[in-house]
Amino acid sequence: MSDTPQITDSHCHLDFPDFEGQLDQIVANAAEAGVTHMVTICTRLRNEPTVRAIAEAHAPVFYAAGTHPMSAADEPMVTVDELVALAQHPKFVGIGETGLDYHYTADSADVQKQSLRVHIEAAQRTGLPLIIHARAADDDVARILAEEHRNAPYSCVMHCFSSSAELAKAALDLGFYLSMSGIAAFPKSQELRDIFAAAPVDRVLVETDAPYLAPPPYRGKRNEPAYTAHTARKGAEVFGMDYADFAAQTQANFDQLFTKAATYKAAA
Repeated sequence: MSDTPQITDSHCHLDFPDFEGQLDQIVANAAEAGVTHMVTICTRLRNEPTVRAIAEAHAPVFYAAGTHPMSAADEPMVTVDELVALAQHPKFVGIGETGLDYHYTADSADVQKQSLRVHIEAAQRTGLPLIIHARAADDDVARILAEEHRNAPYSCVMHCFSSSAELAKAALDLGFYLSMSGIAAFPKSQELRDIFAAAPVDRVLVETDAPYLAPPPYRGKRNEPAYTAHTARKGAEVFGMDYADFAAQTQANFDQLFTKAATYKAAA
């Protein structure tokens, strides 16, 4: 197993019911596939204690928390102070996911924008990377990210990137990262693969978004962090790299962005 290239699942949801009672096996499967770190994402702050407990119980698991844009109208408005307080935990490594989603929830656009700016300020204050979900809202996402970056710089990953080449360029121009999910491995996603191929390889992460978006050969089934390897193999093809080299590059990219996870040392 020591010959297995090491990779990181930069975004998953291990608190979802799909994994209930199976986390020990899920983490073991990930380790066997070479997945050394997983960042499990809390999408509603009332679930933060559960997500935190998962990270505390499993050495390779770190966590982030925020209010998902699709839930922004249904949840209490998060405050900067709340997020800053959560960020004191040694395994809390990112802010979000946050962002804008107008595909199903365009009616809550205003509250989503307000929530996004709160999360950005928390990222600015903590120095932790912002985790962005963008769907059918490219122009507003690009505008708000750029406006706030001019106010005070911050780091950011465009999670599960599947938006336009224009949004990719806007994010990369700000020094942000693009995360490749199983969508990039779908047969009909050549346009998305071309967007990634045009990006600097030192600005690309890989993720599952598990339990969603399983890459082939598991498409249509429950996704899990071990399957990061399948997306990463497709990523290696996209960049014309050996799998081991691409895995090492994305691992280095993760460490560069998620510095708190990279430098974490478990308590003795």
